[in-house]
Amino acid sequence: MRRYRRAKIVATVGPASSSPEMLKKLLEAGVDTFRLNFSHGTHDDHAKVHAAIRALEAEVARPIGILQDLQGPKIRVGTIRDGKLTLKAGEKIRFVLSGSDGDQMSIPLPHPEIFAAILPGHELLIDDGRVRVRVTGLGDDWIEAEMMVGGVISNRKGVNLPGTVLDLSPLTAKDRADLAYGLELGVDWVALSFVQKPGDMIEARGLIGDRAGLMAKIEKPAALDQIEDIIRLSDAVMVARGDLGVEIPHEFVPGRQKELVRACRLAVKPVIVATQMLDSMVTAPTPTRAEASDVATAIYDGADAVMLSAESATGSYPVEAVGMMDRIIKATEQHKLYRSIIEATRPGEEQTAPHAVAAAAADLAEAVHAPAIVAFTSSGTTPARIARKRPPMPIVAITPDAKVSRRLCLLWGAHSILSDDITTYEEMVQRATATARSEGFAKPVDTIVIVAGIPFAQAGTTNNLRVVQVGEG
Repeated sequence: MRRYRRAKIVATVGPASSSPEMLKKLLEAGVDTFRLNFSHGTHDDHAKVHAAIRALEAEVARPIGILQDLQGPKIRVGTIRDGKLTLKAGEKIRFVLSGSDGDQMSIPLPHPEIFAAILPGHELLIDDGRVRVRVTGLGDDWIEAEMMVGGVISNRKGVNLPGTVLDLSPLTAKDRADLAYGLELGVDWVALSFVQKPGDMIEARGLIGDRAGLMAKIEKPAALDQIEDIIRLSDAVMVARGDLGVEIPHEFVPGRQKELVRACRLAVKPVIVATQMLDSMVTAPTPTRAEASDVATAIYDGADAVMLSAESATGSYPVEAVGMMDRIIKATEQHKLYRSIIEATRPGEEQTAPHAVAAAAADLAEAVHAPAIVAFTSSGTTPARIARKRPPMPIVAITPDAKVSRRLCLLWGAHSILSDDITTYEEMVQRATATARSEGFAKPVDTIVIVAGIPFAQAGTTNNLRVVQVGEG
């Protein structure tokens, strides 16, 4: 199950891909981490998929990551009389908190937190931005607005508020129940939807602890205003371009994507680029050229992973979509300009001993033409620090912790190995050379670089660097 690429693939599981047979095909095609979208499906559905992935993991004897994606607070209009309203630009409308008929001057919006936070001049985007209105006046339980972009408002359509920070927990009652269930199953990552502020991450962390990695989904403009603190409080980040692209202008999304990828690389946090990456492959066996270019751009940006959503969950060509993404990543990483672009976006060196050792390992491995860097880790930090440099050779990440080995399936360049703990320096060298050889990364004549923290099994102590010849062993 060795991958001949550095960036990882995340695939969403749904009706098109939930059978054990299809999960195996997707894994063989290139999936590194599976996403369970808790916006859809029952707990029983997700439990069956989780069990099938863990059975597959045992069969192939390789760690497989599982990401639980929570739905988050979805804001929607209520029920409209006759099911829908067709409105033109310039028309006046009114939203009301409760007790409405659902006509033009009493559109139900049953979310008191909106009425408490919204101000004149703020915008409401309805149905993924197809309808735009601007607030002109408000009271305790009503909002008057003018249609900026006309269209149809129908029952239960979603509402986005790009300029309004709501006093709203990112964890609904459904999310809390889903989270408890996911942690009980043993998911490796939990993705928090509609993060607005650092406090949202602190709230989620209080519930999750260290039982799973915490991932912030960036899809609100408010999150961009406090992004450094949000990244610092997360274990990973998802650039969720769907809702983000509704709430900020389309032309700003590519630049924001680059900023987020760079900020995460600087902070040593894995970052996923997601949404509509190969969207036409939901219904067609090949993507558009623009979609192929979009995936390649995320790879040139230095993203740790790229994600498939409907393409693998409900599409007609899930295996083909994974295979296509795998080929695009490989072709991009092998392109003659790739290394120069990655080097040009390298963040400055962190002024700490662990970061310096990791950076030196990457530079040393390149200088001696090592085919691999072997990193021993108890928390995943050592390989992450090495990956920050985006070295040209793979990082063989050896850990005794099954949870850590699965989380590393999201990290750029990491080939995750679950192995017994080591206790001595000699054992470290022997295990590193034997693993590099058995996993096909090195031959007896090769020289490899080994990075570890001493004392062993102590998190965060990247302090030891060793160059060894693999030998016959």
